[in-house]
Amino acid sequence: MSEGLISVRNLTKDYGDNRGVFDISLDIQEGEVFGYLGTNGSGKTTTIRHMMGFLKPDSGEVLVNGLNPWKQAPEVMRDVSYIPGEIAFPDLTTGTDFFKVQAQFLGVKDFTYMNHLIDLLGLDPSANLKRMSKGMKQKTAIVAALMGDKKILIMDEPTTGLDPLMRETFLELVREEKKKGRTIFMSSHIFEEIEDVCDRVAIIGNGKIKDVLSLYKLRHDTPRMFRITFASEAAAQEYVNRVPEAGLDEQVKKVVSFAVPAAETDRAIKATKGLPVISADETHEDLEEYFMNIYRKEIRQ
Repeated sequence: MSEGLISVRNLTKDYGDNRGVFDISLDIQEGEVFGYLGTNGSGKTTTIRHMMGFLKPDSGEVLVNGLNPWKQAPEVMRDVSYIPGEIAFPDLTTGTDFFKVQAQFLGVKDFTYMNHLIDLLGLDPSANLKRMSKGMKQKTAIVAALMGDKKILIMDEPTTGLDPLMRETFLELVREEKKKGRTIFMSSHIFEEIEDVCDRVAIIGNGKIKDVLSLYKLRHDTPRMFRITFASEAAAQEYVNRVPEAGLDEQVKKVVSFAVPAAETDRAIKATKGLPVISADETHEDLEEYFMNIYRKEIRQ
């Protein structure tokens, strides 16, 4: 993998007591939606604050579009929009006032896309900024970030405070931004939203990268687990004869369960030909299971 539009090289920020990030390296490619998954306190926000130039590394470096955010923050911000994990608005009365200031800062003169975002998210910009609910504040921050039409979006837990329906609306916006060729870095602790929109994901725990994986490969290349119920024990036994990996359920002899590589799914299905099948369930390891397996291995070590 070549050096990315966002490149993190051996980044370390040590706050003591095993808090911070330690020797992190990541490359986010242009046009990629990259997920950053971890529990609260795992180091997600610390990494993002280095990308934004808010923190100076103890060692290592971050480059955004070839620039150092700590040393060249104004230049970096020309290409970056940001949704913070903790939203703090300036001392303005309404959302409309805030958007006016934001538009001036970003150089936005055409408000068509901003108004589209406001309508899509069901936001009332005339509401008092200080009295907005968490969800309304989050929507306001999303509009403020996306209205700038920047090439890079960095988002720290962007769906916090959104209800499930509005979360899906936001994820659709992410898909739209990807189609425009945006590069998106998005932290979350919600497995489903990362799996829904991201191309790759890095898993972080205790300030260290545990794994980086392609979600396409997770969806298409992980083994398939089958559980098939037949009308008779004889049919189940015949299936076991045809598929060596299959095993009879110890309690219910009409049921077989087994796993096969993704490429051999057709073989497992075709082996049922001529046999009386009552039901067949196929599953594969999802992101949550993958994540939990990593943490279980750590606990055992």
